[in-house]
Amino acid sequence: MSDTATQDETVSAGKGALLVLFLVTMIDMIGFGIVIPFLTYLVEDLAASEGIAEVGLWVGLLMTSYSAAQFLFSPFWGSVSDRIGRRPVLMVGLVGNTVFFAMFGLANTLLIALAARFMAGVFNGNLAVARAYIGDVSTPSQLTTRMGIIGAAFGLGFTIGPFIGGELSNPAGRWDFFVDTIFETYPYLLPCIAAGGLSLVSLVFAYFKLPESLPKSKRSTADSVKWTSRIGNSIKQSYSMLNKGSISIIIWVTMLFIFGFTIMHAVFILYTGMAVDLGGLGYNEAQNGRIFAIIGIAGILTQGVLIGPLSRRFGPAKLLPVSCIVTGLGLVLIPYTKADWALVQLFLVVVLIAVGNGIFQPTSSSLLTTVAKREGVNLGVVMGAQESVSSFARIIGPLTGGLVWTFTVSRSWPLDYHTAFHLCGIMMLCAAILSVKVSRFADDHLEES
Repeated sequence: MSDTATQDETVSAGKGALLVLFLVTMIDMIGFGIVIPFLTYLVEDLAASEGIAEVGLWVGLLMTSYSAAQFLFSPFWGSVSDRIGRRPVLMVGLVGNTVFFAMFGLANTLLIALAARFMAGVFNGNLAVARAYIGDVSTPSQLTTRMGIIGAAFGLGFTIGPFIGGELSNPAGRWDFFVDTIFETYPYLLPCIAAGGLSLVSLVFAYFKLPESLPKSKRSTADSVKWTSRIGNSIKQSYSMLNKGSISIIIWVTMLFIFGFTIMHAVFILYTGMAVDLGGLGYNEAQNGRIFAIIGIAGILTQGVLIGPLSRRFGPAKLLPVSCIVTGLGLVLIPYTKADWALVQLFLVVVLIAVGNGIFQPTSSSLLTTVAKREGVNLGVVMGAQESVSSFARIIGPLTGGLVWTFTVSRSWPLDYHTAFHLCGIMMLCAAILSVKVSRFADDHLEES
């Protein structure tokens, strides 16, 4: 009787906790996206003061450090939450966000900025814990809908993050109120404080509204939750899935797509912020933030409005290569934008990118689920392998973009500042060609269901 009561209480409490979980996930993506509009400018300022010329390399390093920390520490936080419960782990993550956002905004050397960004990724590695919480408090019939909250928070966070980062950067240069204040000395502190403030608000909500979802009777012992073992198992499972027929094709396509897409994260603002006479657009932080907000909004609309009708009309197997081509076309066209027509041209380009990416994400997951079920492979293992491979691509993508930019930006066409974007297109083309090999049985299966 007590077990039943506890279960009922946990499921009921889960409804009240959904807002907190939504905020935690959204802030995770805000933490990733908030630096995108101003990261290049921060690196340029710090590099100039330290006499460092490899700006592109450092931009890639700072972006990579965040994703690498998340990849390494997600298993750790998952292990800890299995042992002590979900609630304290989620709250610790929110405290860490606040501290290391502020540290990043106050960074006066590239090494401090790198350390702050890495630590922010460490404490933002608890997304898996949020998913586990939903699993704890949801019945099978509720699970799919409640997991959708995570996806919605992802899209909204990636839209809000760059917008906040752009609009609040360099406030002393835009508003007299901030002149002769700490925000003039540290021009990128204000957006970091805003992100930290959101974490504090979520922390208050979590304290009062987030009950523990994992009863003590269901918690793991310390001996069974070694996070190093989880990382090792994750790598082994991912490797095995990369050699498993149709499943491996879809996972390889996902890795190539995300690799090409995240190269853009490192070089987009290196290009848009470059002087017009050098081929760039001369954009500032706010303009860049608005562009990424457009990408986020278009992506939300694609997944919320377009993907259903498109899937029913064409089927995932046909949409997958098309999404790669559409995204790749947008990525390749970025550096060919002309400053005089930038508003129109860049808008069309980023919409292509957002629509292609918005179609790819749910389509690849649907195909992977269908193939895994047909082949009788454990769905959790398959999805875990896909996430691990995706995380790896997010780590090497920005670093590759930064390196390619550093070694080509001052050269002559075609090996100049266009090169990194050409590389994005090549990755997308490879993904599209490989995705054609995906068995068409998935379309028939989904249509019947």
